[in-house]
Amino acid sequence: MTRQELRAQGQATLKGLFGSDEQTRGLANLLTEAVYGGVWNRAGLARADRMLCTIAALATGPRLKALRRHLASGLDLGLSPEAIREILVQAALYTGFSSAEETLALAADVFAERGLPFPPDPPEDASLEDLMRRGTELMGALHGDRARLGYAAPDNPFTGALYPTAIQYGYGEIWFRPGLERRQRALVAVAAFTALRLPEQVAKFAQSALNMGLSQTEVVEAIIQTAPATGFPPALNALGALSAVFR
Repeated sequence: MTRQELRAQGQATLKGLFGSDEQTRGLANLLTEAVYGGVWNRAGLARADRMLCTIAALATGPRLKALRRHLASGLDLGLSPEAIREILVQAALYTGFSSAEETLALAADVFAERGLPFPPDPPEDASLEDLMRRGTELMGALHGDRARLGYAAPDNPFTGALYPTAIQYGYGEIWFRPGLERRQRALVAVAAFTALRLPEQVAKFAQSALNMGLSQTEVVEAIIQTAPATGFPPALNALGALSAVFR
């Protein structure tokens, strides 16, 4: 494919996603060629999943201007308001819940512009004991023997001061909230950890994503999809970590 063909494909994709093929001043055709002509048209990952990964990556910044237009496009691609809320909540688990003050407020604005109500919070009626039980069970289903290694080791007195809370509210609460399938949550984790430049966590969750029904190709594409949003070096570092475990 020539650059001109990539550019034409990118302009069509850009217009399909956002209703306009207007370019960012100063970038010339980098976006239409490399991003929308190339990355967004790669095989191996459905377009709605590509949008999910992009939203998760942008939410870690958060990059609010870019996030706004991607949230709106996500609705057009079939992501429900509940699914978008959950992408932002799970990303906030990794980047800090303070980021949700901006990202969830932005989502509410986007929904209101479409005449959509912000979805109500899910019930939180499980006891702390139930959260720990089901969080531990989910960790096992996700990570297998790796669920008890590294900072997750149960006999580590330092990480053990915090990790039980992560088990209860990360795995036991957030991963059980409605709105996203487990395979989608695995994609959110891979994309967010890539954006946060945490290749060790990417490698861990990339292996676990296979247990949630994703293919190696889909996991690789989830990482590649983050590159235009949050940088090529973090994506390449994540792919480097992935190559060590997938080989």
